[in-house]
Order: sequence, then C-alpha cells, then structure tokens
Amino acid sequence: MKYWNLKKINQSSLEKTGIVPRSISKLFEKFKKELDPNAEVEALEEFKVARYQTVASVKYVLFLLVMPVIINQFSKNFLFGPCVNYLWNKDEHSIFLNESQEERAFAELQRFEEKLHFEILIGKIQHTSSGFINSKMTEKALDLAIEYTNESSAAIKNILADFLSCTIFTSVLIASKRQLSILRSFINDVIYGLSDTAKAFLIILFTDMFVGFHSPHGWEVIIEVILRHFGLPESRDFIFVFISTFPVVLDTIFKYWIFRYLNRISPSAVATYHNMNE
Repeated sequence: MKYWNLKKINQSSLEKTGIVPRSISKLFEKFKKELDPNAEVEALEEFKVARYQTVASVKYVLFLLVMPVIINQFSKNFLFGPCVNYLWNKDEHSIFLNESQEERAFAELQRFEEKLHFEILIGKIQHTSSGFINSKMTEKALDLAIEYTNESSAAIKNILADFLSCTIFTSVLIASKRQLSILRSFINDVIYGLSDTAKAFLIILFTDMFVGFHSPHGWEVIIEVILRHFGLPESRDFIFVFISTFPVVLDTIFKYWIFRYLNRISPSAVATYHNMNE
C-alpha cells in the first residue's frame, strides 16, 4: 500500500502542464481537497507516506555512500594490498609506472640539488666537499625511490579496489530497485518542490561551477588527481582536449534539460533563471 502511494506521488510530481496554468490547477485542487470530507484522513496518510519516504531515502543514501568506502578500504588494505606489495617489491627495479612519475621525481631531485647548493653558498651548510653533496643526493634519491615505489603500488591497489567497489555498487543498485524507486521519488519531490528562485539559483550554481568560464582550472586539477590516482600518465594534450570538449557537452546537456523538461514542468523557474542569469 505504501509503495503504491509512493508511485502515485512520483507520477503526480512529474505531470505535464496542460492548457490551464499550473498555479490555477493547484488552487482548484486545494479547494477540492478542503471540501472533501475525507481530507483529514488523506492528509494523515500522505504525511505517513512522506515520512516513510524520507527516512527510507536517507538510510539508502547513507548506505550507498558508506558501503563503497568500506569495501574500497578493506579490499585495498587487506585483500589486494599484501599481494601487490609482495609482487611489486619483489622486483627491485620497479619504481615508476609511467614517464610522468619519472619527470616529477627528477624535477624534485634537481630542485633538491639546487637548494643544497644555495644553502652552501649562503653559508647555511658548512660542509662543501663533493662527498657530502653526493651522500645527500644519494639519500634524497633513495627517499624518492621509496616514495614513488609506494605511489606506484598504491595506484595498482586503487585500480583493483575501485573496480571491486564499482562492481558491488552497481550490483546493489540493480538489486535494490524498490529502494531506488523510493529515492527517485523523494528527489523529484524535493527538486520540484523548491521555489522558482531556488531552482534558478541551483541551476546557475551548477552550470557556473562545471561549465563556467573559470571551470577549466578545476577540471584540470580533477583530471590530474584522477590520472595520478590510477597511475596513468599525466598527458597535457589529453587534459587540454578533455577540458575543451567535456564542459561543452555538459553545457549542452544542461541546456537541453532546461528546454526539454524544466520548461515544460516549471516555465516560471526557467523565466526566473534567465532573469537571474542576465
């Protein structure tokens, strides 16, 4: 019974606007409900359904957020971690996964050497013998080797753990169709229940954040972090091509959604959005 009422609420929230304006239709529906002798019982039932929908949606969202993190950390530290560490450390010459790591390591080593010579020139370091400099450079090189060995093995662990987490996460979404339907209904009620100003504000916020004129810098940082997370080469050409194409595609999707769906469901929100955007 509760699930049928949730589906009914979901369908009513996605109804298309007809010839009569939506505000006038809501006004007539409000009068009709107030004159209905069973209005109090229906209101109580709707409150119970809305409460059940909210609690179930919050629990489901928390489960979807916490479950992949726990699986990821457990598999990376206890399932894949020991195997990857053993196989990777078994080969003493395996340090770098790609050329980007080498470039970063060499640049850091060169910077350390320049800093060392600078401190010698200003008198901060009294030992100026070549043996002292070589020992410091060797020590720094060994530290970098350990650091990038751990980074390379961590990238392999991330690939395996993320793949397992995504597989389990997708399986949970497929298996829990009922909870997903309740969550979708809850999100629709929240979004379409917002005021026109709030809808326009959120649209402007997301569009400026992800496809605005300042978003390329953010996308560049995100792509570099993702590539480094999976141990992939940080190709500048790939990053620039992605930045020049993906935000354009995302902006097109936003505009199509506004034209195709929001303009039909809430034309006043679209008008408010255009006024605020101008």
